[in-house]
Amino acid sequence: MKAQRQTARVVLVLAATLAGLFAAGCDDSARRQARARPPVEMLPPEAPPAQLPIQVRTESASLLNVRPATDVLIERVQAAFAAGELEYQKGHFESARRHFDRALDWMLLSGYDIRSNPRLEALFDRLVDTVHSRELEASREGEALQKQPAEPAPIDEIADLTFPVDTRLKDTVAKELAGLPRALPHDLPLTVNDEVLSYLNFFQTQRGRAIVENGLRRAGRYREMINRIFHEEGIPQDLIYVAQAESAFKPLALSRARALGVWQFMSYCARDYGLQRTWWVDERQDPEKSTRAAARYLRDLYHTFGDWYLVLAAYNSGAGSVAHAIARTGYADFWELHKRNVLPKQTRNYVPIILALTLIAKDPARYGVNVEPEPAIRTDRIKPGYPIDLRLVAETIDSSVDSLKTLNPQLLRLVTPADPEFELQLPEGSADRFFAEIAAIPPQKWVSWRRHRVEEGETLAGIARMFRVTPRVIAEANGLTVGDQLLQGSKLVIPAGNPAPAGLGKLVRYRVRRGDTLASIAGQFNVAPADLRQWNALKTASVLRGRTLKVYPGGRPQRAETGKRHKSMKVSVLVNDENPTRLDAREDSRFHSVRPGETLWSIAQTQNTSVDALRTTNPFLESRPLRIGDRLAMPVMGCPTSTLKAAC
Repeated sequence: MKAQRQTARVVLVLAATLAGLFAAGCDDSARRQARARPPVEMLPPEAPPAQLPIQVRTESASLLNVRPATDVLIERVQAAFAAGELEYQKGHFESARRHFDRALDWMLLSGYDIRSNPRLEALFDRLVDTVHSRELEASREGEALQKQPAEPAPIDEIADLTFPVDTRLKDTVAKELAGLPRALPHDLPLTVNDEVLSYLNFFQTQRGRAIVENGLRRAGRYREMINRIFHEEGIPQDLIYVAQAESAFKPLALSRARALGVWQFMSYCARDYGLQRTWWVDERQDPEKSTRAAARYLRDLYHTFGDWYLVLAAYNSGAGSVAHAIARTGYADFWELHKRNVLPKQTRNYVPIILALTLIAKDPARYGVNVEPEPAIRTDRIKPGYPIDLRLVAETIDSSVDSLKTLNPQLLRLVTPADPEFELQLPEGSADRFFAEIAAIPPQKWVSWRRHRVEEGETLAGIARMFRVTPRVIAEANGLTVGDQLLQGSKLVIPAGNPAPAGLGKLVRYRVRRGDTLASIAGQFNVAPADLRQWNALKTASVLRGRTLKVYPGGRPQRAETGKRHKSMKVSVLVNDENPTRLDAREDSRFHSVRPGETLWSIAQTQNTSVDALRTTNPFLESRPLRIGDRLAMPVMGCPTSTLKAAC
């Protein structure tokens, strides 16, 4: 039998490769556990109960039974974690945080070496990964500039359900697969049995047809890209229907288990396949990058199992779950495992769902589906090189913020990350226009300045009120005078008064995970490692896994201590070893020494001035970044605070 012939090879391959690469799958069944666990009998002996001062005794007539302390610890931790999850789902984030902290503290303070006990290590890793995910998501709640609202994942709606079978379909589909009256091309094995037929029935109902039509319509956006990547990675083109089942090709699809994106990656699986997740971006929502990751994951699963149906099952429930089912039964055949009920119910339904969707997508009219695919997305890719506000981008190319968010669903903020390699996608044909018009604004102002197209009847004073600046500031930035008439349709550069998008500099809490370093955490939030140490009173550069750190994304805006006013001084010297500069000092001139955590923006805010005014008054800042200990001369009070005329 095919299954029996394959079993020996599959089990040997699994033994060599499964331990590290495929500890968990990327879909819902696997999402209930962060790591696939080995059979109980393979675990090493537990540490002595005396290490943990928790014991549970049950009295009987003559015996005192003492449960292993690790069992009690795991129970308590899981109970606290479950309580936190419940509070999180209700939106009670602070209460959830307290439960999560209690669960992790119990483990950290238990006295056990967590890494020496596989059960404790697996539980701890799952808690840290999940709590980290919840804390990042909770910290974004309520922000004006958070990512687009997530959409429900279609797989959640149907994977746990079963439907009746219409036996009349069986002959029709069998003839179609046999090439009567014409062949049906496919590169994924297509099996037709009662399980597949039941979903073919469902997808022809009103509810099921809507799921199919929405997915096939949206597939047009990404089909060319997916086909290209699948060809490059050497996997069957028909695996595109995994995305149809998982997300209906919605980049913002979010499952109940917090899997995200077109390919429904969990955070830990995404990391394994190179998808970044920072304060600024989540590449699980990037259709192209997540497709590349999914193709490589599917290909690696095939190298392990050698059968595409087993690959699909492992994609859903995890490679460990499928390997355990094979080991229990001795069969490396999905339908045999299905018959023996050794896979989770959702996984048993998952493969028939994909096969049914594949059959319908190849001949939609036969199944009553009539849909016009959306056109493929065409874009220009640019590397801004500096952080830039999407509102400024939209104003520069006469587009909308919503269209830019659609083209760049991986962005979690309305500002791009401070990564010179980050690629921003613009509507096709707009890149040249962007670079031509953005040249009027210094790159350092791309997160604060704006553009505005003059509408009929608008005045300089009215536009200034809209952006909360003075008419003089706008006039100077555009070579105008305050009394000039504005030409309808012309564009103005607006040196905006509020330079930072919401969320930047706002306190968030980050839970340290396995593999984190101070430098890697700092990189996620675009801050300096020294700042992290200062904000969290860290004496060394090492960080303890499970600890919560305070972080201010983009730098912490804090009130600075102003220098003393030198009323009697005629001339002051700005102290800087690299570029000493003499400045005329008026009665109200002052200095400020840069403290850890400060940025030019935070200093400008606390001193009621602008970043450009600080640069003009302190010319050495044009040649190098701000440093802790720099002594800055403040712009003279009473002078205009325009970024174009900072000193009198």
